[in-house]
Amino acid sequence: MTSSDTSVSKTVIVNAPVEHVFEVFTERFDAWWPRSHKIGKADLQTAVLERREGGRWYERDVDGSECEWGRVLAYAPPSRIALSWHLTGNFSYDPDPARASRVDVAFHAETASRTRVELVHSQLDRHGEGWQKLREMVSSQGGWQTILEGFVHEAQAA
Repeated sequence: MTSSDTSVSKTVIVNAPVEHVFEVFTERFDAWWPRSHKIGKADLQTAVLERREGGRWYERDVDGSECEWGRVLAYAPPSRIALSWHLTGNFSYDPDPARASRVDVAFHAETASRTRVELVHSQLDRHGEGWQKLREMVSSQGGWQTILEGFVHEAQAA
């Protein structure tokens, strides 16, 4: 993983075709998203990624409540997806798009059965005061690295 002042990057290799990898990332989002990564007060029931530009990215909790995480900014199967990240350093929702960072995920077919996935979480400084804490959390072992390891496991097991 590499980090710049205002972004965090992570690359993983998945031993599966690019179309399958993209499908697992988007259509089976709930199967690999860690239940510990939520912002609601109740337990996470379902992690939802609406597969279209303008779609929502959110959690539905066991009490029926929904907590927004952001929006789908770009949806281009099977090569990329971009998401806005509206969570603050305290992992609460901020609806202001001017204070949202961006998560770009690119899917590259290295061979017919091997895909490189590159995730870049950028514009973290848009979150304002304390954004460095958020960068530190998403770049730590429990952040994108752990999330992507679960994704790789699910994509290769399916």
